[in-house]
Amino acid sequence: MSFVHLHVHSEYSLLDGSGRIPALVARANELGMPALALTDHGTMHGAIDFYRACRRAGIRPIIGIETYLAARGMTDRSTLEDRQRSHLLLLAMDDTGYKNLLKIASDSQLIGFYYKPRIDKEYLAAHSAGIICTSGCLSGEIPRHLRQGNTDAANRAAEWYLDVFGRERFFFEVQDHDIPELDEVNRHLVGMSKRYDVRLVATNDVHYVNREDAVAHDILLCIQTASVRAERKRMRMDSDTYFLRSADQMAALFPDHPEALKNTLLVAEMCDVDPEPEGYHLPLFPIPPDHSGADAYLRHLCLIGLESRFGAQAESPEVMDRLDHELTIIHQMGF
Repeated sequence: MSFVHLHVHSEYSLLDGSGRIPALVARANELGMPALALTDHGTMHGAIDFYRACRRAGIRPIIGIETYLAARGMTDRSTLEDRQRSHLLLLAMDDTGYKNLLKIASDSQLIGFYYKPRIDKEYLAAHSAGIICTSGCLSGEIPRHLRQGNTDAANRAAEWYLDVFGRERFFFEVQDHDIPELDEVNRHLVGMSKRYDVRLVATNDVHYVNREDAVAHDILLCIQTASVRAERKRMRMDSDTYFLRSADQMAALFPDHPEALKNTLLVAEMCDVDPEPEGYHLPLFPIPPDHSGADAYLRHLCLIGLESRFGAQAESPEVMDRLDHELTIIHQMGF
C-alpha cells in the first residue's frame, strides 16, 4: 500500500531538523510516495524551495507548519505558565489556507514570540479557513492531557478543535516511536476517534532522512542545547526512528489501523496549493472612497509629490509630459 508523510521537519526547523529539502523529496520519490508534507517548527521559510523540489520530482507538495500554541494568550508573557506551549500540526488545504498559514507564521514571530513563536486559540480560530489540523505529536494539547491522565480536558480540547475545523478538516494523529507513554496515548486517541467519529491519520515525526542520520541529528541537538553527547540529562530523541520510513515500515507499525495510513492519501488529495500562480504578485493597496480608482489615486499622489519636489515648476510642460509618460507605462504594464 502507499503512504504519505504528513509530519516532516527539514533544515529550516533550526537545530532540530537535519533533513535537507532536496534529500527529503528525493527519498520520498525513491520510496514511490505520491506526495510529501513540510511542517517545520514555527516557520515556513522552506515552503517555496520545497514546492519547487516536489514539482520537479513529480510528487504533490503539501505545505504546512508545526506551530506553537500558547498556554494563555499569544501576547501574555508574565507568568511561568506562559513559557508552556503545545505543538499543533497545520496543513494548507487550498490557497486560502496557505495565506492563513503565512499569517500564522508571521504573527507568531512578530506578535506572539516568547521563547518560541506562538499563536493562541482565538487567533487560530480566526485564521482556520482552508487549513487541515491534526491533534499533533506527544507535545500537542490533546496528547499532553492524555499523558497527564486528564481525559476530560482532552475531550474538551478535541471538541473545541471540532467546532473550529469540523470533522472533515480535523484528524487524530497517531505515531509509533520508542516512547513508553505513546502506546497508551494512541489507545486513547483511537477511542476518541470512534467516539467523535473523527478520522485517524498515522505519521512519523520525521527529523532526518535516513535511519543512519540519527547520530548526526543527535549532534545537532547537542549544538542546540549547548550539551555534549556524553551527558545523560539532556534533550535527546528516544530512538533512531525519526526518519522517512517506507510505506511498508509504517504499515508494520499500525497493523490494526490500516485506515490511519490510507487517510494520509486522503489528506494529500485534499491539499492543492499553488504558491506561485502566474501573473504579478503585488500587494493590495486600499483606495480612499473619494477617488475613482487606482489610476486616479496614483496620479493624485504623484501630483502631490511633484509639488513638493519642483514647487512652481511642478506644472511645467516638461514635468507633466514626463509624468504622463511614466504613468502610461505603469498602467500599461498592469502595475
